[in-house]
Amino acid sequence: MRIPKYCTSGMIGAAWLMFSSVGLTQTVTAEMLDNGREQFEVNCEMCHQADAIGEPGLAPSLTNQELLAVVSDKFLMGTIRDGREDTGMPPFAHLGRKNVRDIVVFLRSHATGENRSAEVDAQPDAHGDPRLGKQWYDNICSTCHGMNGDGYYAGGTGTAIGLSGFLDKATDGFIRVTIKEGRSNTRMLPFQGPEGLADLSDQEIDDIIVYLRTLSAN
Repeated sequence: MRIPKYCTSGMIGAAWLMFSSVGLTQTVTAEMLDNGREQFEVNCEMCHQADAIGEPGLAPSLTNQELLAVVSDKFLMGTIRDGREDTGMPPFAHLGRKNVRDIVVFLRSHATGENRSAEVDAQPDAHGDPRLGKQWYDNICSTCHGMNGDGYYAGGTGTAIGLSGFLDKATDGFIRVTIKEGRSNTRMLPFQGPEGLADLSDQEIDDIIVYLRTLSAN
């Protein structure tokens, strides 16, 4: 359920809001939302910008609607807690589970659509040819994400999708849907369908995913 940014504890009082996440139903209060906003402003806004809209080459958008529709709370909380090694994203485990959870509540409050993360994460693992996947990656994906998936550190405008900090938490379904649908208001365009930057087949997308999985092992 969307909670507008301008809502505060005083405006919605003791109202309880239901927050669906990866098959679980969590009770969300205005206090959690307020704390999440405060924690975000202190710890995250410097890189991810106000309302977590992100900045290309520095930090990704965390309130993009396509992202919020497919990303799980487990992925978000794990990323905040552990950070992303070899990127500019440090770990925030010192904040404790409650504060990390409340940051996720704040991010979720920007969502206007359905949370599809459980369905997306339940998709089957990718199977394909990493050699073909490398060809597609090198020709299409490396422009933004770097030849080795290093992202911003390679001078690209895309995130580091070839490092274990991402690949250990992202399901194949999450990567697959992101490639297919892209993310509006970002430089990540869709890569399937008539509106796609390239009309990749399902198999070609799976080939890319299989190739990406080899990068974190290097």
